[in-house]
Amino acid sequence: MDTGLMQAAWRREIARIIALLLVFGLAGGLLGHVWAGLVIALAICLALQLRMLRWLSRWVVHPKRVDLPDPTGVWGEVFEQLLEMQKRNRKRKKRLAAIVAEFQSSTAALPDGAVVMSSRGEIVWFNSSAQILLGLRSPQDVGQRIANLVRHPSFANYLAVEQFESDVELISPINEHVTLAMRIIPYGEGQRLLIVRDVSEHRRLEVMRRDFVSNASHELRTPLTVLRGYLDMMEPDTRGKGALLEWKAPIGEMRAQATRMESLITDLLKLARLESDSSVARQELIDVPHLLHRIAEDTRRLSPDRHTVEAAIEADIKLLGRDSEFHSLCQNLLQNAIQYSPDGGAVRLRWWGDEDGAHLSVADSGLGIDEADIPRLTERFYRVDVARSRSRGGTGLGLAIVKHALEHHEARLEIISQPGIGSTFICHFPAHRVQRAQPMVVNG
Repeated sequence: MDTGLMQAAWRREIARIIALLLVFGLAGGLLGHVWAGLVIALAICLALQLRMLRWLSRWVVHPKRVDLPDPTGVWGEVFEQLLEMQKRNRKRKKRLAAIVAEFQSSTAALPDGAVVMSSRGEIVWFNSSAQILLGLRSPQDVGQRIANLVRHPSFANYLAVEQFESDVELISPINEHVTLAMRIIPYGEGQRLLIVRDVSEHRRLEVMRRDFVSNASHELRTPLTVLRGYLDMMEPDTRGKGALLEWKAPIGEMRAQATRMESLITDLLKLARLESDSSVARQELIDVPHLLHRIAEDTRRLSPDRHTVEAAIEADIKLLGRDSEFHSLCQNLLQNAIQYSPDGGAVRLRWWGDEDGAHLSVADSGLGIDEADIPRLTERFYRVDVARSRSRGGTGLGLAIVKHALEHHEARLEIISQPGIGSTFICHFPAHRVQRAQPMVVNG
């Protein structure tokens, strides 16, 4: 709004009112009724203002059916500015409509389903892919709550918890052979965007990969057993004045590599089994203190002179889970700590509980790990120090096995490390899996 024009309009309006008052005041004075003339002048001014206000109120209610007049003065400037504002709003609405139309046309072409929801989970809009993947209908399902249309316990829990950092997977409500990955992205003022992807092919390829690894590992065991048998037969001839004395070093290297291959095959089979098993199958109450004491003692026997194994274990805390998997993850963490600790170093094992659940930590006094490497430690075959891991017989699968075993116990792995000081691997188990007796601390 031009402030100068409005001020000029106000000056003209005031001048007209003063002129009207003077004319009617003089006319009333000539007739002997000055106040009557002034009252008539004010009544005329009020009538004109009320007429403009009535026109404005009618235009506000029905802006498309009522045309504003074109008066002079303040009302003329006000009406002109209102019409300019109306034009700008129409242009803005056209731009917004064009943006919305472009968004809808672009999302309609996406292979992934897209559902726009309100803060209460009510469907505002969805694309054609969402119709195909979720069986939504337009316009019947617009305004419906998504939880009433996608009835799956995992999705209902996903909505209730409101932790949308990761996806949730479930079977399609209209096709039991289709697996969907769904993720909610909050945006704007309480609005949410639900992205739906068909991951059936990806899951099928994962199953094929697991089956291939499992079958290949089983098939490799037979020829490897034969090779180990021949090496065992040849090994006595490499001693003393045996016929194969000059082959002692090559045969020893072959035995070491065969042993490493056996460990690799064993870990591959274990990892394939962990990936294929259900996380809720075969749950039992694990006597964790007894198991940890046994594993710690076995570790001490295997490395009696090179490392010190310290254990601080609360004897009253047991865990609901799978004994074999828990044993595997503890053993892998201890072996990993031993492998990366220097001779004479200490490995500290701890098991304790609190209000958040139970916790298992394995700390070493090794070289430590760079912060950039920590997120990738649980990947298959990922090694921080490739040469050292291979020289010690590592397979690169230990922490991957730990990761999957923890997932089956609804637990998470925390890694704390600093180069030159050492590393600590902490497993956090949820409280609902913990069973506690009378507290007692056993140090060993």
